Amino acid sequence: MVLTQEPMEELVGLCEGSVGKPVTLPELWGPCPHVRQGIRGGLEWLKQRLFRVGEDWYFLAALGVLMALISYAMNFATGCVVQVHNWLYREIGDSHLLRYLSWTVYPVALLSFSSGFSQSITASSGGSGIPEVKTMLSGVILEDYLDIKNFGAKVVGLCCTLATGSTIFLGKVGPFTHMSVMMAAYLGRVRTKTIGESENKTKEMEMLVAGAAVGVATVFAAPFSGVLFSIEVMSSHFSVWNYWRGFFAATCGAFTFRLLAVFNSEQETITSIYKTSFRVDVPFDLPEIFFFVVLGAVCGILSSAYNFCQRTFLGFLKTNRFTSQLLATSKPLYAALAALILASITYPPGVGRFMASRLSMGEHLESLFDNNSWALMTWNSSPPWPAELDPQNLWLEWYHPQFTVFGTLTFFLVMKFWMLILATTIPIPAGYFMPLFVYGAAAFSGAVTHSISTALLAFEITGQIVHALPVLMAVLVANAISQSCQPSFYDGTIIVKKLPYLPWIRGRNIGSYPVTVGHFMNTSITTLAKDMPLEEVLKVVTSTDVTRYVLVESAEFQILVGTVERTQLMQTLQAEPASWALGQQCCLQDLLAGGCATQPVTLQLSPETSLHQTHNLFELLNLQWLLVTSRGRAVGSVSWVELKKAISTLTNPPATKEASLGLQNKV
Repeated sequence: MVLTQEPMEELVGLCEGSVGKPVTLPELWGPCPHVRQGIRGGLEWLKQRLFRVGEDWYFLAALGVLMALISYAMNFATGCVVQVHNWLYREIGDSHLLRYLSWTVYPVALLSFSSGFSQSITASSGGSGIPEVKTMLSGVILEDYLDIKNFGAKVVGLCCTLATGSTIFLGKVGPFTHMSVMMAAYLGRVRTKTIGESENKTKEMEMLVAGAAVGVATVFAAPFSGVLFSIEVMSSHFSVWNYWRGFFAATCGAFTFRLLAVFNSEQETITSIYKTSFRVDVPFDLPEIFFFVVLGAVCGILSSAYNFCQRTFLGFLKTNRFTSQLLATSKPLYAALAALILASITYPPGVGRFMASRLSMGEHLESLFDNNSWALMTWNSSPPWPAELDPQNLWLEWYHPQFTVFGTLTFFLVMKFWMLILATTIPIPAGYFMPLFVYGAAAFSGAVTHSISTALLAFEITGQIVHALPVLMAVLVANAISQSCQPSFYDGTIIVKKLPYLPWIRGRNIGSYPVTVGHFMNTSITTLAKDMPLEEVLKVVTSTDVTRYVLVESAEFQILVGTVERTQLMQTLQAEPASWALGQQCCLQDLLAGGCATQPVTLQLSPETSLHQTHNLFELLNLQWLLVTSRGRAVGSVSWVELKKAISTLTNPPATKEASLGLQNKV
């Protein structure tokens, strides 16, 4: 008999007088065992008391506070850089060449670095990030989009983008929302390790949803509109269970963000960001509602044109041989060229004089929210254009003796329309919502993004709700026009980037209700019968590349049993002894009995299930693939591919009558 000595670490014992769990001998014989045991017991007691009300509260609060600190730090750092740029522009002298170079070289260098640095870390750090977040919240796993490296690339790249100031005219909502979702994913992993539970996809998704709400709320210090905007833009279905999580985390973030401004002596107390002083007693006359509705209709038409032009131009850049090669190999060069064009146009002594280009994005909103009538203020006077920006009279930046304020505002709208489209194509971390909000406020930005919560955002950031009814009517009219004409800005980006997405079934007159699963399901499914010989199983596995196989009871009856993953099946085949290859009659049933795991199919479709029901199931449960059974037999499958083809065929039927009836005649 051979005796083996167990390692010291595996021997256990009990402390004297202890009724707890056994401990290893090194711990038992270590220095101060009673003290260490007391500390361990105290920490365990504290953990139980803290998490008694639910550990989610603490991690959601930490998410809001951390993102508020990051948001404020980014604003402070970029504000300092913008001040240095403005100082350099003022102090460089009267030479137009030097002033032009100081105005243009600065953003060109910053955007080139932003593009090069972020793309060198990870290729997924550019753009807004909201389309990718929307795709992930629909259940699709996008590799590297929640990586901590991506977070660092977003922070540095976004700071460089914001430091360009009014020359490029881009914001931070989209990338910051993406960053907040990444932070939520990281805190979710910390939470799992802290409480010692296994990974839970439902809990992970709840944290991601809260992160999306925090990202918007901490940018504007607007928790209500932040939560609602994240739901409208990034979710097709929303669980009420996640409502309190989003509001709690968003409130923590918004409160901390505004509290930091008080601590830094920027505000005397917590108040709205762009405080206004509109009349409260009679804010508007009744006939003015008609003009609000007209304004909403105009914004709806303009937003449809904007979404169409932006998506078309982005698609052109990807298909054009020169621009596609430039974006594939020299992104910093493209960023520099686009920045040079935009900065040259906004040069204040030049064309920028007619666009109020010396104003930052926040100063644009402050001036446009002014309660004074600029036309009356300049009716009988011609105030000079100040040599330097006057913070007390920002409206003077919109005035020109020959152009008048109406001319500069019109020129601003015309120029910024295509300049914003060009800016959205630069491969840098940048937000596109804030420029849209400055361009047309609640109605235009809401119509572009297909959201109603922009009306509430306007009330939260101004601190006044006296125009609630007319603003909401304008936003509704704008959305009605925009949603009937074009997909939203973020949906259009998803389409151009070819991200996985499930389109809506729009309208009631496209004949979608009679369409059932039997019309469009995929009938070519690879099945494995439990009585199939292992030689045939091996042939099927080696000749196909599907991720999972449908397991049926027998080849004759095809009664559904479950599914088996291809990787699991390959590992079991390789680990199984080769006795079955030596002439013994073995079948798949023997392999399954030997330990190859199978997955039950808990949700199935019927060939008679309608297209609408199938679409709702996929969106509500974040599904990617479902089996179709008839009387227990596996007859087909439905994935996003089949759903998208069916919806596309219905909304854009083929030209010929025979082809347009293809779905109906298939059964």
